[in-house]
Amino acid sequence: MKKALALILSLCLILGAAGALADTVTLRYAEVNPIDTPVGMIGTFFKEKVEELSGGSVIVDIQAGGVLGTEAQILDGIFMGGDTVDLMRISAFALSSYGCNKAKMLSLPYTFVSREHYWNFANSDLAKEFLNEPQEIGLPLRGLCYGEEGLRHFFSKVPINTIEDLKGLKIRVSEDPVMTGMVKGLGANPANVSFTELYSALQTGVVDAAEQPIANYKSNAFPEVAPYMILDGHTLGAVQIVITDNGWAKLTEEQQNAIMEAAKLTQEYNASFIAEAEQKVQDELIAAGYTVIEVEDKTPWVEACSEVTKENIKGYEDLYQQLVDLQ
Repeated sequence: MKKALALILSLCLILGAAGALADTVTLRYAEVNPIDTPVGMIGTFFKEKVEELSGGSVIVDIQAGGVLGTEAQILDGIFMGGDTVDLMRISAFALSSYGCNKAKMLSLPYTFVSREHYWNFANSDLAKEFLNEPQEIGLPLRGLCYGEEGLRHFFSKVPINTIEDLKGLKIRVSEDPVMTGMVKGLGANPANVSFTELYSALQTGVVDAAEQPIANYKSNAFPEVAPYMILDGHTLGAVQIVITDNGWAKLTEEQQNAIMEAAKLTQEYNASFIAEAEQKVQDELIAAGYTVIEVEDKTPWVEACSEVTKENIKGYEDLYQQLVDLQ
């Protein structure tokens, strides 16, 4: 009798374990930058928190370094019905190409006057409205949290000491009206080159310059081919972690709650380390002999970009003013 009960108990444990395994959900997370960058770090933290808070019932499989494609390629795939990716870290302005006009405001040059200004926004009720925009316009995507990858600066093959040095340069930026308009306003020529081809484009002279947060500049080895950086801070690199509707539908309500709590903690974690991480990279670049120029007066830069801002807030002037007022 005891043997029979022991056998039944063993079978129950085996079946219970199998049931738990069957309920485990794996979500694939795409990241275009290396895992050791600030955005890679927030992906790792998010993964750990999701798995912890879900009791191991949700596994986040991070695919970093752009192995799943560029941001635009992945988003195109999602919006065409693909289900290869469930989660991804995106630049907030990437959604502006798909009709998210609120997201566009986050990339307007010199909108955020400081890092504190940005985090005032990210922790406000206004940020929730921006995160909900994809759902409001019918995109199969929802924002989970905001973060930042640092201020974005120009770097080049030739020295840039003032705004005048940008004139006539071919500068690689993402193909959207804000970034291309900004480059034109600064007197340079926007160039459309895939991020994965940027190193070789700089090396061969297809482009003269580009712009990235300082950590991405270093981690992608761009100093080797473009050793000059000017810290103009034209845009604060606002990012989001997003989940597809397909990925969200895979989860129970409890798992969805775990995802949301992990996103909240990830946003707090990002805010806690980014300034120090950015300064550390800057110090390393200077110590290695690369040229890093500070901009003492941004007034001419702001004035040169005023038209692109005015053009891209049409119909949203009041909302943009709310954003500005959070400083």
